Parts: sequence; structure tokens; C-alpha cells
Amino acid sequence: MIIDWLTGTAFQVAGTGTTWAELLGFATGVLNVWLVARQKTANWPIGIANVLLLMLLFWTAGLYADAGLQVVYVALGCYGWWHWLYGGERRSRLTVSRTGQREWLVLATAGVVLTGALWALLDRATDSTVPLPDALTTALSLLATYGQTRKRVESWWLWIAADLIYIPLYAYKGLHLTAVLYLVFLALCVFGLRAWRADLRRVARPSAVPPGPAPVSA
Repeated sequence: MIIDWLTGTAFQVAGTGTTWAELLGFATGVLNVWLVARQKTANWPIGIANVLLLMLLFWTAGLYADAGLQVVYVALGCYGWWHWLYGGERRSRLTVSRTGQREWLVLATAGVVLTGALWALLDRATDSTVPLPDALTTALSLLATYGQTRKRVESWWLWIAADLIYIPLYAYKGLHLTAVLYLVFLALCVFGLRAWRADLRRVARPSAVPPGPAPVSA
């Protein structure tokens, strides 16, 4: 079966087996984030394939919140794919924008509530050994993905915060290749942040007015 092959060992790192799901998740994950940073719509189908691989990986590692999160990512991936194509003015392609103060307030409230609820659930209903960091990274990732679907430039800061927790978390759980993957993600997030901010400045820059007298009104 395909699941048996994906969960089989491809090679070992530091005495710990690395599965084919983790290896393919590494490859599709790097490609996905690079495409997002370049504002390529192809990032969404690649991202959907990536989260399906990660869902299997996280479930077998006991990261249940992260595994469940991948289901939400599939739905958000479909929404983001559509919204990047038709979410702009008059159903045009979406452009980069900033997160408003009211939107930040809603996101912060949702993040605190979601983290607390997931923490309690994982601590009481599962055998998770890392309930708080699992819950926190899940909440940050959901908020970042929402911002990504809307092309909010600040979504990169949320991804950076999540990656800084993910890297030691995955190393602790023995997912060494995934920890390296998220280190690569961190670098790509910095690149994406710089690229989106540059694009935002370019769009906001006023058009040059040619020299000469002002046009005479009819």
C-alpha cells in the first residue's frame, strides 16, 4: 500500500529513521514556500500535496494537533487558490496588502482562544508530550495561512514566529529532517517578507508626473 511505503524508512539521520513521507514533505514544502514568496499561484496545489504528506507524518509522530491542522490547510489551500486568482478588484488577481488594526485585534483574540482550547484538549484527551507548543504552533500557523490567503504582508511574521518554535519542537520529537526543513522555511520566510514588502512599496509608489504645464481642463 502507498501508506506503508510512505511510512517506511528512506534513510537514517543520527540513528533515527527518516520516512518517505518526511522526505517528500521536505521537497514539496521548500518548493511551496518559494512559490509563495514569488507570488506564484502554483503554490496552492503544491501546498495541498505537501500538507497531505505532513498529515501522515505528524500523526505517526504523535503531533495530533499538527496532523489535524493539515485538514484545515487543505480547505484553506482551496480557498487561497481561488482568492489569489479572483480576490482583487472586479475579480482580478489579488495584490499584496497590510493587515488593518481591527483585523489584528480579531486575529490576536482568535489566536489566544485557539491556543488555550487546543492546549486543554491535547493535555486532557491525548498522549501528547508537547501539548502547549503543539497548540501554539497550530494557532500561529492557522493565522499565518489566513493572512497568506489574503496576501497580507504581516503573515510572514507569523510564519517566522511559528518556525522558531517548530525547529526545536521537531528536533525534540526526532523529526530531524523536518526540523532542517523548517530551518529552510525560516530563511524562505525572511526572503518572502522582503519580497512582499518591496512589492507593497512598488504598488504604493506614486506614478511619476511628466514635466511641463498642467493640462488645461475643457
